[in-house]
Amino acid sequence: MIVQTCINGARSADFHPQLPLDPEAMARDGASCVAAGAAELHVHARGLDGRESLAPATMDRTVLALRRACPGTLIGVSTGAWIENDDERTLDAIAGWSELPDYASVNLSEKAAPEVMQSLRQRGIGIEAGLASVADAERLVRLDHDNQVLRILIEISEQALDAALEACDGIAAVLDRAGLRRAILLHGADATVWPFVHRAAERNWSTRVGLEDGKALPDGTTASGNAALTAAAVAIFRAGR
Repeated sequence: MIVQTCINGARSADFHPQLPLDPEAMARDGASCVAAGAAELHVHARGLDGRESLAPATMDRTVLALRRACPGTLIGVSTGAWIENDDERTLDAIAGWSELPDYASVNLSEKAAPEVMQSLRQRGIGIEAGLASVADAERLVRLDHDNQVLRILIEISEQALDAALEACDGIAAVLDRAGLRRAILLHGADATVWPFVHRAAERNWSTRVGLEDGKALPDGTTASGNAALTAAAVAIFRAGR
């Protein structure tokens, strides 16, 4: 069971005054999150224009800055199809990375997921298999015959809590029936962040928090930043042990 911090995601600069959008800011913020108890960091690299990018120059600067600021901490990135908005460009970018992240998340809902997973395996990069629906889970079962993914990421965007919990349970049931025994990290978004942190703690799963997923603390107030969100999640996990 770990707490991962997702420090920025696709959020725009006006989402929160402490949203880190350049490598130096990500490095400083990442270090503060590790000090607050984060075991891993998940980042979306940004180009000089502030937009998400998988381009090798952008990724290399970002990963290197985080490595220097957070030695020994696992660094993960996104491969979301929207970032490059072109499957071939995504694959070319991955092939060109020099500073390799420890793992990358792959959304099983995306058409090119099998090719992206294969490209990551060829580079020796771990795979977080992102599942947002039962259909995603069923697709992973078909694709991952050799249990080659590092971790399963159950990530639910549904904001109605009952429906979100139902989606989570449906995904878990598919994985269980298939005997797919991998580490699971569960997270929600915005309204469901903290209910899902508690659900993860109850099930001995990992979780993640951070400005990518939401900016509110458990009491509903706006967090000062990613470190405060991290500390709140770590406190929930420690209380549950």
